[in-house]
Amino acid sequence: MQAILILAHKNPEQVLELSRILKPKFSVYIHFDKKMHLTKKYKKELEENDINYISEFDVKWGSWSIVEATISLIKLVLQNKDIEYLHLISGQDWPIKNLEETYNFFEANKKYMFMTNYESKNIKKSGEPIIWWQKYYYNYDNINRKSTFGKIYHRINILVQTIIRINKFKKLSVNLNIYSGSQWFDAPRDMVEYAVKYLEDNKNVKKMFKSGFCSDEFWLQTILCNNQKLKNRIINDNKRYIDWTKKNESYPAVLDLEDYDSLKESNAFFARKIDFKFSKKLINKLNKNIILKK
Repeated sequence: MQAILILAHKNPEQVLELSRILKPKFSVYIHFDKKMHLTKKYKKELEENDINYISEFDVKWGSWSIVEATISLIKLVLQNKDIEYLHLISGQDWPIKNLEETYNFFEANKKYMFMTNYESKNIKKSGEPIIWWQKYYYNYDNINRKSTFGKIYHRINILVQTIIRINKFKKLSVNLNIYSGSQWFDAPRDMVEYAVKYLEDNKNVKKMFKSGFCSDEFWLQTILCNNQKLKNRIINDNKRYIDWTKKNESYPAVLDLEDYDSLKESNAFFARKIDFKFSKKLINKLNKNIILKK
C-alpha cells in the first residue's frame, strides 16, 4: 500500500476534494494547521470518506513547526504496517497523471526515494549562504519571518552571529555534511523510518534543526545523504511541477488553465501551487482528461 501525506494550511474544501480524488488509490493522511477552523460537518465528511487527519501544530513558515507536523504525520502513517511507500505533498498540490499510472510507477521503483538534494556549503539563496541557516540560531516559531519585523530581525540576527562567529555545528559536535532540497518527497517506508529514528537517537542533531531556519528543507536530506547506502537509493528529482515565477498573486506561481499543456508534457506526478480561486478550470480539465481517465 501507498499513503499520501498532506500538509494543509488553508482552503479546507480544496483539501477535502483533493483527498476524495486520491482516496480510491491511496491511503490519505492530513495534518491541518491548528490555525485552520474545521467545522463538525467538515470533520464528519473526512471520517465518512475514511480520511485520516490530525491537527497538532501551529505551523509557521521557516520554523521547526513544519518538521514537527511532518514527523507527527509520518508517525501516524507508520502505525499502519501495510503502508510501504509514502508521498508528502501540500494541500495546494494536485495530481497530474492518472492515479493508476502514478501508483504503478512508484510500485515499480519502490526501493528508491525521489527527493531533491544538494550539498549546502556552496549554495546561496537571497544572497545568503544557506549553510548559515543551520550554523546559526533562529526562533521563527515565535517570530513571524514574513513580517516586516521578521525580515529586519533576520538580517540583523545573521549579521550579529557572523560578527561574533557563532558555530552551532562545533558547539553541538555535529559532524555531518549539511544537505538541503525541497521538503516534498516520495519515499520507501524503511528510509523514512530510519530518518525519524535517527533524529530521536541523535539529540544534538535534532537541536541543530530545531534552532535552524527552513529545517524542513534540510533534515531528511542531511540525515539520509550522510548514509551512503541510503544516499545511493535517492533519485534527485521529486516529481513535482513548480513554476518559480510570480503569477496569480503568488510566488511560486499559482497554476491555471494556461499551464495545462506544460503539466501534461512534464514527467511530474504532482503540481503546485493550486488554488480554487485561480485553478478551477485547470483542475476540472485535469480531473476529466488525466486523473479519471480509464
